[in-house]
Amino acid sequence: AIGLLAAVLILLITFGSVGARGLPIVTALRGLGSGVGLIALGTHVIDMPNFSTEIAVMIGLGVGIDYALFIVTRFRENFRAGAEVESALVAAMDTAGRAVVFAGSTVIIALLGMFALGIGFLNGMAVAASLGVLMVMLASLTALPALLSRFGERVGRVSARRRRAASRPAAGGGVARDPAARSGFWPRWALVVQRHPWPAAIAGVAIMVVLASPVLSMRLASSDAGNDPTNTTTRKAYDLLAQGFGKGFNGPLQIVAQLPRPGDQAAAAQVARVVAKDPGVASVGPPQISPAGRTAVFSAFPSSAPQDQATTDLVNRLRNDVLPPVARSTGASVLVGGPTATQVDFASVLSNKLPLFIGIVVLLAAMLLLVVFRSVVIPIQAALMNLLSIGASLGVTVAVFQWGWLGGLVGVTGGPIDSFVPVFLFAIVFGLSMDYEVFLVSRIHEEWTRRRDASQAVVNGVATTGRVITAAAAIMVFVFLSFATGSDRVLKLFGLSLATGVFVDAFVVRSLLLPAVLQLLGRATWTLPAWLERRLPHLAIDSPSATQPRAVRVPEPALEESG
Repeated sequence: AIGLLAAVLILLITFGSVGARGLPIVTALRGLGSGVGLIALGTHVIDMPNFSTEIAVMIGLGVGIDYALFIVTRFRENFRAGAEVESALVAAMDTAGRAVVFAGSTVIIALLGMFALGIGFLNGMAVAASLGVLMVMLASLTALPALLSRFGERVGRVSARRRRAASRPAAGGGVARDPAARSGFWPRWALVVQRHPWPAAIAGVAIMVVLASPVLSMRLASSDAGNDPTNTTTRKAYDLLAQGFGKGFNGPLQIVAQLPRPGDQAAAAQVARVVAKDPGVASVGPPQISPAGRTAVFSAFPSSAPQDQATTDLVNRLRNDVLPPVARSTGASVLVGGPTATQVDFASVLSNKLPLFIGIVVLLAAMLLLVVFRSVVIPIQAALMNLLSIGASLGVTVAVFQWGWLGGLVGVTGGPIDSFVPVFLFAIVFGLSMDYEVFLVSRIHEEWTRRRDASQAVVNGVATTGRVITAAAAIMVFVFLSFATGSDRVLKLFGLSLATGVFVDAFVVRSLLLPAVLQLLGRATWTLPAWLERRLPHLAIDSPSATQPRAVRVPEPALEESG
């Protein structure tokens, strides 16, 4: 409800008409309803975490409104340039619709890339989120064009006040047709970046590096019930156990020894004594011997809480330093298990496989960008800037959820970052960053193809897409932040981190850093070696035939609404 209310208000400010405001929301909800239904069916095929539907709704609602918003905006632009509804709609689907297909496919690829990690827990989340994105993308490509064909004139109509404002002569006389010459914040901002690219680039990099710096101290582990809200029964029980028996009672370690001989009590007792002597162990329970007498198991209670770094250090110390000598001396095989040790292993597995996952996703996205835009610079730039957005998102997450900065605003206390969060966050933020990358760069590429003026292409691209990209990002930020108002720590973490990633990507990377870098590179942005050009397949996002829709009615003045 919070996310939808924010979307309605932002769309009202952006479009000013009820029809244009309602279509993106209706389209997203139609697709999301289908996605949730498919997720429910999918739970009978693959195991999914209990918050998979919430994650899918969070992502699907945000990207669904965004995709519909980009298509509606391009339709209105074509309609107001003089095209009929049908011609304006075809042109919009042949440009913005292609970009939606590419952007949605990239998000799905990034999410399904988690299968490379080989962890079933993440596979279920990836499938759920991918279904949500897939269905809202299909709704934007099917239901939205049908609605626009019926209500297109009402959506594209210009109010009398805006018509008069758009009809005022430009400074040089006549109606301003060049996006960079129109009034409004984004045309003026594009010209500012064009004139001062070096300060803009330096400022953008500085902001992203500062926000990403806390990542260097990120600690991966599993948050426990000590992070739950104080009014929940799980938190009350956790606090009572910690007060009565010590912090480590909430997360005992399970020590299992395979004895050299059946019923070897001496070997079991020696293992228990060695474990009890470790300074990080508060107490050790009596060993229990299996009926066959070959296995002994006992509980070791740490002196620190399950999520503390001291407990992780204890697990590693027992495995690497304490238990191997006693295993050699007794002939027993000794292992450390239990929920806390499992989380330590889980974090280790994810940390080791994370580079592989990042490499696969980045490589696939870079290859797609290379084929689509016929440029070596664009894939490299996209990979680096998307990684900056992810780093900034994780940095803010560490500052709030691990360090506890401003934790009271979202109702959390400091603790470790859950091990699966960086993986899932990378997949989502990388995919969403690629959305804005595609929408902005495709418009710049369209201008470059038409004029062959690299600098003016950047200015016109930012001038025409800046408003809609930031409006779409603002909607997504509010949708994600609405999930931070709940009580579940994982959903709070995802909500805040995703909102941060989208905000910095749209308002810093796409509005400041990317235009400045492309201005500095100039024509070199669109160079491609001849040998590579001959070998690459052709896959176009911007269709030349669609950039100029057929004008068959009396045109209204082109309009670029301000700010």
